[in-house]
This record gives sequence, structure tokens and C-alpha cells, in this order.
Amino acid sequence: MDFDVLTLFPQMFSSLKESIIGRAVKDKIININTVNIRDFSKNKHNKVDDTPYGGGAGMVIMPDVVYRAYNSLENKENAKVIYMSPQGKKLNQKKVLELSKEKHLIILCGHYEGIDQRVLDKIVDEEISIGDYVLTGGELPAMVLIDSVSRYVEGVLSKDSIKEESFSNNLLEYPQYTRPEIFEGIKVPEILLSGNHKEIEKWRNEKSLETTKNKRPDLLE
Repeated sequence: MDFDVLTLFPQMFSSLKESIIGRAVKDKIININTVNIRDFSKNKHNKVDDTPYGGGAGMVIMPDVVYRAYNSLENKENAKVIYMSPQGKKLNQKKVLELSKEKHLIILCGHYEGIDQRVLDKIVDEEISIGDYVLTGGELPAMVLIDSVSRYVEGVLSKDSIKEESFSNNLLEYPQYTRPEIFEGIKVPEILLSGNHKEIEKWRNEKSLETTKNKRPDLLE
């Protein structure tokens, strides 16, 4: 799967070279390409923003710079373009699974007071938010999107690893335990040591339901 990210701060995405996502990149299961929007400025100072028409605080990223950055991408005609925006639909597991079936995503990261609406109307297919709050830019939300979507691209994780995750069946995951068997006087639940896989599965289902009821009762609705 290919990710192209249009951003003013490409260096922020270096963290995606770590852990599971980093291995997937190394194994060429996914590809993450960052494009610096500032490289497409024709201003001698590489300026990419200007004051908003109609007045107001802050600066707005100019449409022509973004459009040139977008047009520099290959195979963009077959890609889905996503703008990370607090005005977008909230990211959830259903959307993550849907996007994981795409072959090419182009992610546009805003900054300052946002991006001129004209270029958004021209190139963006969908706006996505990671929550009802405002960040300084779209880079962190873009990384959240890449991480969450990549995990469901075939070959990134084993099928067993994602089968029983939180939200996969509208329930939160059951509690997990590992060695040592006794920690600070607290023992691992006896059922998990029994070797009875049928009873363990039953226990996990019950705990999953109980956890969801206590922490996220809205999911049960």
C-alpha cells in the first residue's frame, strides 16, 4: 500500500520508521512518501501562506502551492485523497478497515488557520478527524491514520494478532497477562493456566463484555 503525505513538516514522519510500521516499510509491504509543500513555493523566501481574505487572525496556506505539490505525485488519479481536519468525520475502526482496502492514499496535512478552500474542493475526496479537538497541524493525525490503517494491510501483522482487537467486534479487548505468574502478590487468573481453551475463550468473551460495559457502554448501544 502506498501513502503519499503532503506536509510542511516531513521530518515529523521519521518516527514511522520504528517498530511494526518500520518493518513493513523495510519489507516493502507499505510505502510512505512525504512531499514538502514548501518545495513548491515560487516565492524567493519559500512562503506558502498569506493573510485570509475578509480579515481574521492567522495565516492560510495558498492553494497554488498545494496544487503543485499534489500534481508532482505519480498515479494520483487512482488514489484517494484525505484531508486531516477537525471538521472531518471522526476516524473509527470501520473507517480504518475500509481505508486498508485502498491501494494508494494521499494525505494532506493542514497548518496555521488551514488551507484555501478552493484547492480542497478540487482535490480532496474525504476529510477525516481523529477527535473533537484542534491540533497545531495535520501531521500527528496523519501518522495516526497511517499507523491504524497499515496494521490491517495484509502482511503487516499476523491474522491472529488483529482478530480479537478492541473495536473489531464492537467490544473492547479482554485483559492480558504474561510472566511472572505472581506479581506483587497478584496471581494470573487461574483459568488462563488451565490449558482448557474452550473455557479460556468463554472467560475472555465474558471479560471483553464486562470491560466494554464498564469503560465504553456506548459501544454496546
